[in-house]
Amino acid sequence: MKTTEVVLRPAAPGDLPAIAAIQGSFGWPPEKYLEHDCRVALIDGRVCGFLVSRQTAPGEREILSLAVEPEMRRRGIAKKLMRDEISRFRGSWFLEVRESNAAAINLYWSMGFREVGRRGGYYSAPAESAIVMSFFS
Repeated sequence: MKTTEVVLRPAAPGDLPAIAAIQGSFGWPPEKYLEHDCRVALIDGRVCGFLVSRQTAPGEREILSLAVEPEMRRRGIAKKLMRDEISRFRGSWFLEVRESNAAAINLYWSMGFREVGRRGGYYSAPAESAIVMSFFS
């Protein structure tokens, strides 16, 4: 019998093909994620999402990437990854998000992040500005 329980754990080298498939063409090469704090979300033992963060200064962290398989979105997986990550590290959090990514912006707002700036032309393909968001835990 299949379950819908989401299990989170640290990413392992064997997860890299699934991470690459989920992220598609955006983001860093997946093997670079293992140099940082990378966690995966699994349902029935299959990777369906991931989150990568890193320390940028004492008491400060940055979320580098958060993605969930398209068919698994809107099930609370990204929120569970975010809550888990924020609970593991206290302090200031930062992230950048495409200004057109309303779903991600709404998720971050629901988690307590607020806009603190913008970076014009931050993204390419297509060219777009980034909204810089911050949260203190």
